[in-house]
Formats: sequence, C-alpha cells, structure tokens
Amino acid sequence: MKLGVLLPTFEVGAEPAFSFAAEAAGAGLDGVFAYDHLWPMGSPERPSLAPFPVLCAIARRHEQLVVGPLVARVGLVATSHLVEEFMTLAALAPGRVIAALGTGDKLSAAENDAYGLAPLGADQRRELLRETATALRASMPVWFGGGAAATNELARDLGVEINLWNATPERLAVVGQSGPVNWAGPVPADLDGTLSSLARAGATWAVLSPPVNISQLGEWRRAH
Repeated sequence: MKLGVLLPTFEVGAEPAFSFAAEAAGAGLDGVFAYDHLWPMGSPERPSLAPFPVLCAIARRHEQLVVGPLVARVGLVATSHLVEEFMTLAALAPGRVIAALGTGDKLSAAENDAYGLAPLGADQRRELLRETATALRASMPVWFGGGAAATNELARDLGVEINLWNATPERLAVVGQSGPVNWAGPVPADLDGTLSSLARAGATWAVLSPPVNISQLGEWRRAH
C-alpha cells in the first residue's frame, strides 16, 4: 500500500504546502495531493489555493512524488479545461499524476452557488465524470471519489479505481471485491493499526489529511 498526504492549501500563500511536500518526500512517502475547493468547507472567509498550480510547482521540486488533486470536482470548469489541466500537470510530471475526480455533493454546493455555477443533478455530474475519465484514462490512472452506488458502478464500468473517504477497513474490503480501491481521510486515533488494517483490506493507497505526523508515516512505510 502506498502512502500520501493532503497538502495544507487552506492557507495564505503556498509556502506551507511546499514545506509539507518537502517533508513528505524526505520521509519516503509516495505522493501528495491537494483539495479542490473554492474555500474550506463551511468557512467562506478563509483562503483556498487552486490545486493545479501548487501541484505543478511541487512536481518540479520533487521528482519522486506522485501528485494529483483529491478530488478535482467536475463542473467547476469545462470538461475540456479540466482535461487540459491534468495533461499540463502530466507534461511536468510524466507517469506521476493521478486523475482523482469527484462529483461534489451538498456540502460543497454553497461554493458553486457563490460563484454562479449552474446547479447540476447527480446524473449530470456523473456524465461529466464519464466524459473526463474517458479522456484521461489512457494517459494516467483515474480515481473516482466513491460512495454513491451509481458512482461506484460507473467507476467499475470504466475500469477506474474508487477512492473512499474515511471508510472503515471493513467497508473498503467490501468495495474492493469488485475492483481496486483506496482510502483517504483524517488521521485515525490508532494510525499504525489503521494503516495495517487498510493494507490487509486491499487498499492501494492511504492518503492522510493534515494535521498528520509525517515522521510517523515514514516509520510505518519503512516497516512495511
């Protein structure tokens, strides 16, 4: 199982993200990821860095790291624009980009409303997932932010991996019966035990959100 971290991008300026990525690279972690939000959920007064510029800069600084958004929400920009953002990142980091995609949900709806983005139904958003994944899957691994049965089914139809947010190892194992699956979420109380359980359940990746002790992750990586 590979290990990654979400970058601290809800900050003024990119320096915290750059420092966090350097620490992750130094600890031997496999990748870094960035949120795709217009503001932190529930906090419109706080900043949020756009993921692709930050990831491009980190990809050039640390050539051993896999990079990607977690997850890029379809519908924020045109599908063609989103595809080109991924392809540009891949040009800077060939073979090191994961196209993690998501539909968004009611928790992020206020962001769309604030910027005048037309509301789309769940089926419409899944169609955008299909279009984006179809355009990218020959060039890089694609993940879908999973959960809804229809989204999981679409992922399997397209042969892409499912990313589960803060799922139990037991839930991950069930979803993994139909194909590859990975995990992302906040740091659990028993970090080492949870990582080991996720690995046994078949997770291809575990991606932790900050705050996270990168040294502890590095120790787990070296032990496994």
